[in-house]
Amino acid sequence: MKRIRIIYLSALLLPVLLWLASDPEIWSASGFFPIRNTLVQLTGIIGMSVMSVALFLAIRPARIEPLFGGLDKSYRLHKWLGISALVVAVIHWLWAQGPKWAVGWGWLERPARGRAGPPADALEHFMRSQRGLAESIGEWAFYAAVLLIVLALIKRFPYRYFHKTHRLIAIVYLFLVFHALILFKTDWGSAIGLLLGSLMAVGVIAAFTSLFGKVGCRRRAVGVVEELEHHSEDRVLKVVIRLMDRWAGHKAGQFAFVTFDRSEGPHPFTISSAWSGDGKLRFHIKALGDYTTNLPRTLQVGDLATVEGPYGCFDFRGNRPGQIWVAGGIGITPFMARMQSLSHRAHEQPVHLFFSTNAPDERFIADLQRLAKSAGVTLHIYVPHRDGHLTAERLVATVPEWQRSDVWFCGPAPFGASLRQGLMAHGLSADDFHQELFSMR
Repeated sequence: MKRIRIIYLSALLLPVLLWLASDPEIWSASGFFPIRNTLVQLTGIIGMSVMSVALFLAIRPARIEPLFGGLDKSYRLHKWLGISALVVAVIHWLWAQGPKWAVGWGWLERPARGRAGPPADALEHFMRSQRGLAESIGEWAFYAAVLLIVLALIKRFPYRYFHKTHRLIAIVYLFLVFHALILFKTDWGSAIGLLLGSLMAVGVIAAFTSLFGKVGCRRRAVGVVEELEHHSEDRVLKVVIRLMDRWAGHKAGQFAFVTFDRSEGPHPFTISSAWSGDGKLRFHIKALGDYTTNLPRTLQVGDLATVEGPYGCFDFRGNRPGQIWVAGGIGITPFMARMQSLSHRAHEQPVHLFFSTNAPDERFIADLQRLAKSAGVTLHIYVPHRDGHLTAERLVATVPEWQRSDVWFCGPAPFGASLRQGLMAHGLSADDFHQELFSMR
């Protein structure tokens, strides 16, 4: 998380620093309207910069995924940048529109307009002629962006609609690029001009990639549902997909976007099987919303599915001689894949797996126990209403050699935060606590 905080702050501050360095006369602006014009430019630059980076992250660039520590974390950064773009856009709009309202209400005196000299060339003449259109487009694009970003942040807004409406931000972004190109007042050859121009060029490519449905297209494979098994007690559906296209393979702990219904769109699910080259992928899908709750009733053996991936850096690579795994509920899936992988090769690394579940299914627990035994993993099962909650103190007491291990956690965020804080209070380094983020939205 430290890394994405640094990237987030860089996306905010770098444009500001380059903008300040590009024009020393900015500091000499005096009077309300000159300062207002300066702030309109600054907020516009920040808004377009962070929105461009957010749009780039939305197309799931797998090659730079390790830089963020996994796609789940780059999506978290995408969300922070989206919220920042919303806040900065509102400030930009207020600085652009507020003084106009104040003039109309008689609170401010309209500034005298200086007469611009003749345009230097045909391009400058065209740019000047488009200013009114750019201002109108920018205002309406702002309203659309606010609506779409707010909808994306409302968790109760159904995912099947979110999947469709969120793509409309790409269209809004293209209008905002036109707005910025016409109204941005600086030398495009300066440092800030080159930075903003490059970011917007990347953003435009990302926008068209999204609009034409090409996100992750090179990582997609079509398959057929070969096996279904519903664990009713813990509301988990086991799905085995036999791929009909080439799959490059995956590491235990990674996830994929799976589409069973085009109208619903792709959903991220952790792959609960190791890759053995047999063309099969297994998923354990928890009923967490309307779509996943209805999946056992709507999904049938023989249905087609599209799988995109793999993604994620929850790869169990640590610097400690031992490992402690902690799973909450459906967070058990990456550990199932890892145990399947370990069962096929000898290893001496001590591994303890703590599985906390409110609804233990006997068949599922039996399968888990067999898998842990074959992988040489020590399994500890906690049922909170029976055994009490798993805490850092209980974990430390159960594994005396815990200080020689790093911790891998996958489960509900509050559970992870509490466990992480407790273990760090006992002396665990933050770098030795690895967490998969459940929320991708």
